[in-house]
Amino acid sequence: MSVQSTVVFADLFGSTGVFEALGNAKATELVTQATAWVAQRCSAHGGRVVKFLGDGVLIIFEDSTKAVLAVMDLQRSYQQLLGHMPPKAYMPLRIGVARGGVELVADDCYGDAVNIAARLSELTGPHQIWVNSEAMQDGFDLPDERFRLLGPIHIRGRAESCRVYQVEWQENLGSELLTIHEGFDLSSRFSDRDALGAHIELKWLDQKKSFNAFDLPIHIGRTHQVEFVVTDARVSRTHARLDWRNGSVVLVDLSSYGCWVRFAGSGSDLLLRREECVLHGNGEISLGTPFSDPSAPVVGFAVT
Repeated sequence: MSVQSTVVFADLFGSTGVFEALGNAKATELVTQATAWVAQRCSAHGGRVVKFLGDGVLIIFEDSTKAVLAVMDLQRSYQQLLGHMPPKAYMPLRIGVARGGVELVADDCYGDAVNIAARLSELTGPHQIWVNSEAMQDGFDLPDERFRLLGPIHIRGRAESCRVYQVEWQENLGSELLTIHEGFDLSSRFSDRDALGAHIELKWLDQKKSFNAFDLPIHIGRTHQVEFVVTDARVSRTHARLDWRNGSVVLVDLSSYGCWVRFAGSGSDLLLRREECVLHGNGEISLGTPFSDPSAPVVGFAVT
């Protein structure tokens, strides 16, 4: 049976490192406790817990307002729990929310919205919530909360990109964040002309360069043939590439030893080895060695 639903996928970021640091038994106990807590919290807001997927939980809601209110409360409450966790057990939440048709089969569910929610959870940074535009169009009634438009974002396996918003769930929001007001035109579409107003700034030591979206792709590496040079022996000749793809800046690792990505305000680092991620906001990229190395070549970035 197909029904219109809002799908939430909540994922514990950094669980792989917890298993490595604490061992299987202790890490399994911590992950199980955390995912059970997430499920209970969402159930209290009217969500239906469909299943647990390792370190993630899949929940469906009848409407998007309930779903977004639930995940905002989830992040706020979980943030308090994180403050009591030891560093080796630190696993922040990242959450994807998508509205669409869902096929309910026995005790499971399938559909495009399920896939989008899971992919948004993978693409977003720790502590963050990303919501697709279909959820925002679902009679949304949260006039006092703020939402930041990220634009069209490519979802692996889909021909069309998704228009995505980031939910600013923190209670002490700054006035610089965008708010969706009544009458906001959610149906308008972005085109490549939006690249005229988008750019990324990179900084390493005393070197600082800005690139417009239409300058991309550009490369980061050790050789002077690339557009942003980082002269460190641990950096590959062509270490990484920045692409402009469907309205987003995408970091693609091309190296042997990987890139580590840290978003501003996030507690855990994302490791890319021949993989890619969407860059948004402010953060840092460590090339060839983790941030824990005090001599690591770290490139700061700011996407606007």
